[in-house]
Parts: sequence; C-alpha cells; structure tokens
Amino acid sequence: MTLGQLRTFVEVARARSISGAAAALVVTEPSVSAAVAALKRDLGVELVERAGRGIRLTAAGEELARYAAQILGLSDRAVRAVREAAGGSRHLRVVGVTTAGEYVLPRLVAQFRDRHPDVQVSLEVGNRVTVIARLLDRDADLAIGGRPPPGSEIAGEALLDNHLVVVGRADHPLAARRAIRAQVIAQETWLLREPGSGTRETTEEFWAASAIEPTSVMTVGSNGAIKQAASVGLGVTLLSLDAVANEIDAGTLSLLPVAGTPLERPWHVLYVRDSPLPPSAQLFLELMRMQPLT
Repeated sequence: MTLGQLRTFVEVARARSISGAAAALVVTEPSVSAAVAALKRDLGVELVERAGRGIRLTAAGEELARYAAQILGLSDRAVRAVREAAGGSRHLRVVGVTTAGEYVLPRLVAQFRDRHPDVQVSLEVGNRVTVIARLLDRDADLAIGGRPPPGSEIAGEALLDNHLVVVGRADHPLAARRAIRAQVIAQETWLLREPGSGTRETTEEFWAASAIEPTSVMTVGSNGAIKQAASVGLGVTLLSLDAVANEIDAGTLSLLPVAGTPLERPWHVLYVRDSPLPPSAQLFLELMRMQPLT
C-alpha cells in the first residue's frame, strides 16, 4: 500500500463512486480503478462492490477507509511537526462546532495570531459529528466544542463558560413572565438544528430532563436561519447566549425564562487522547488553558 493509493481510496469512500473520486482528485477514472485494484491485490479482499449503477464499500472496505483517513492525517501531521521542529513554516488546523466556530473561535484565533503571527491557521466550522470525525481522522489538530463523547478517543478540557437560553420573538407573550413551566413551553413550536448538531442533542437532553414533549418541531439548518425564524414568530429555540446576545440587546429576540435554564455547558478544547500534537497546536492548547472560566 502507498499513501497515494490510500488517498485515492479515501476519496472513493467519500464519493461512493469512481467518477466522483476521479473528479475530486483531478485524475482519470482508470487511475482510480487501478489504485483500488492494487489495494485489493495487496490485502487479498474485496473492498468495493456494485450497488445499482454505483458502488459501495464492503465491510473490509469500510475498515480500510477508516484507517486510511487516520494514516493520511497522521502523515500530514508528522510532516508539519518535522518541518516546524526544523524551523520551517508552522501550520495549525483547528475546527469548531457551528456555534463556537461562528461566535467563539474567531476571537481565540485572533488572540493566538497576535502572539504567533507567523503561524498559518486553517479554521473549519461544522456540526458536532463533523468535528469529531475531523479529529479522529487527524484532519484537525484541535477543536472547540461541547463535552467529549463518552467512551471515545477524544479528550477535552473545559475552556469557557457557555450559557444556553431559550429565546423567542421580541414580543413573545411569555417573555413578560418571571418563570415559565415546562408544560407551558412544550406547547410552542421548537426550532432545531439538523441531526448531528450538538445544540440539537443538548435540546433533546433538556426536553428529557424537563419532561417536555413538544407538540411541534421544525428543523432549520443554521444558527442564522434559526434566529431569523424565531424573530418572525415561527417558534422558540435553545441556543448559546454567545449566539443570541446581540439580538437580545437589539430587541429582535426576547429571552424566555424557562425553568431549568440557562443550561451551563462549558466550551471545551478537544483533541485525540495520547496523540502527539505539532508544536503550533501545542502553543494553541497552552493559550486555551489560560482562558478564564467566567
């Protein structure tokens, strides 16, 4: 097996097609097929099989794709670490869950760049599932998100306070109450992020803990769209105060004092347990450890 063959197979796994992988890699389809065939010969097992007009990975192929992504990520990390140790260019790759990536991480990266202006930073934003996958595949050095998944390879350290609150339209009739019981708020339409979002997961945990069974749910694909939907009265939502503070101050959203809120869910810096980090990532981690919980 070569790194080139593994890189090709990872693209086949992502695209679920030879043509899609060829397009992503800007190579010919026969070269992609040849790489997959070479891996099959080396390993002695079938890696892909026909599925209608396309292909799908076999169980063995799924395992190879999982390890190949990690091998490629570790290879890239090793190259960067060696170059940094030799005084070469420095490159940090960090990923944040959507809310942290939009409202928290840019400020942290700015602090880091003030201290280390020579470090190139790649910043990616995605939902919780994407963030964890990037870490496990070593496509990112560090992440900012919620609690690490229990029983996983991901470790985490509490970084900054994160208060989750329920908000609705500016003139929501419940906003004038001093406290709102769970049974009352259950009658509202709840606006949720997409499956795989940490905010959605936290909202569902809150419902379970508060015995809330919403009568209506609407899935909306981004924080911005959710805030807009809430502001025009389509429903209420649970979001980080970091994401809605400006709207509350501006009077376009109202804070709803629902029993059991605000929820305290600190932002964490996340990384793969017992996995070496490039020097630039170690510097970023040290800066994160200096952030005071407020």
